[in-house]
Amino acid sequence: MGKEIFIGIILIIFIFGVIRFNYFDFSGSVLSQFADLKAGEKNIPVTLAGFIVENPDVNGSKSQLIFRAKELIVPGNKLAINELVLIYVNSFPEYKFGDELLVFGVLATPQNFLEDFDYVAYLKRRNLRTIMFYPKLEKEKYVGLGFFEKAKKNSYKKIFSLKDRFELAINKSISEPNASFLNGILLGSRQNISQEMTEAFSKTGTTHILAISGYNIMIISWAALAGLVWFFKRRMAFWISVFIIILFTVLTGASASVVRASIMGLLLLFANGYGRLYEPKNSIILAGFIMIFLNPFVLVFDIGFQLSFLAVIGLMYLYPYLDNKLKKVGKIGGLKEILLMTVSAQIVVAPLLIYYFKSFSLVSLPANVLILPFIPAAMFAGFISGLAGMIFLPLGQIIGWFAWSITTYQIEIVKFLSLV
Repeated sequence: MGKEIFIGIILIIFIFGVIRFNYFDFSGSVLSQFADLKAGEKNIPVTLAGFIVENPDVNGSKSQLIFRAKELIVPGNKLAINELVLIYVNSFPEYKFGDELLVFGVLATPQNFLEDFDYVAYLKRRNLRTIMFYPKLEKEKYVGLGFFEKAKKNSYKKIFSLKDRFELAINKSISEPNASFLNGILLGSRQNISQEMTEAFSKTGTTHILAISGYNIMIISWAALAGLVWFFKRRMAFWISVFIIILFTVLTGASASVVRASIMGLLLLFANGYGRLYEPKNSIILAGFIMIFLNPFVLVFDIGFQLSFLAVIGLMYLYPYLDNKLKKVGKIGGLKEILLMTVSAQIVVAPLLIYYFKSFSLVSLPANVLILPFIPAAMFAGFISGLAGMIFLPLGQIIGWFAWSITTYQIEIVKFLSLV
């Protein structure tokens, strides 16, 4: 009887998932109805009013803006909407998060331009159904925002401004390419990392280091709680640590991998802060359920989501098995643990990497073993350097020397192994 009940529950969840996925896939978009419109041979432009909801993605002289359109303005009428639009613009003049704009241009439906990449699905999972190429932009105050939307926009604007100051302090305190590497592992900012360096990390299977992941969040949650308990009671240290993780999530752009990692980090903090047992299997299930419910597309189209979950599953299930089999082998200063954790994650994600990228790096294992043990030290030194640089630049540069030394070792290892 119990088996039948279990199968029935699984079937109900599956049916609910299919319904939810299709609802999300075919949910209506007002702006899509105005995309690709033509009068004769000419495209019909539209006017949108709204604001930028993410830090612009800058790539040389070109930028991408995620714009929340609150009004569609057509001749003689204004239509209230609430949709995201991807806008391609020139990097100059510069636009920032929170800028309120009037946008004059032609709406288009995204198209797939590569055979092995579903660009339409990639945008749709981010709830982007329409795009604009190089429209005319005018900064103009938009008065249609509600109280909570204004409060959120203003608070995020201050946070992103703080992020920009911190990033600038690191750039002034530490030379390149180390500064860009640190901004990548601390803030997820990858736009200043050179193409050569990106390819080297890709060849060595260490690209995940440049992305904010559960590993980074766990370091932050453990370090924050461990440091704060020296100055505050455990409950107060817990709530301050929660605030730090939420702030960190916002600073890094709240991507899928960061949100998943943050949920797990918050659950870990809750377990430690309130003396409860922490069960990572429950945490990963809860994180996955919340993210898939909010956006079912991440399950199918988000490669980062799939890889990060598989890596965590490898650590939860394969690592204990390998560790038990090799329990007679000494820890060797922690090298055994790092090696087994890396092997566990790599084995589980290997099939997916081969499927998506048609290749697998043979030097990935030694590269990760040589680099990962120094990530906490690099993050700590980089964070202190950036913080000190915001207060007094010469102090940031002195501390930055330690961060430069650690990251130089890591970068040189990646460069060397990428040539093997």
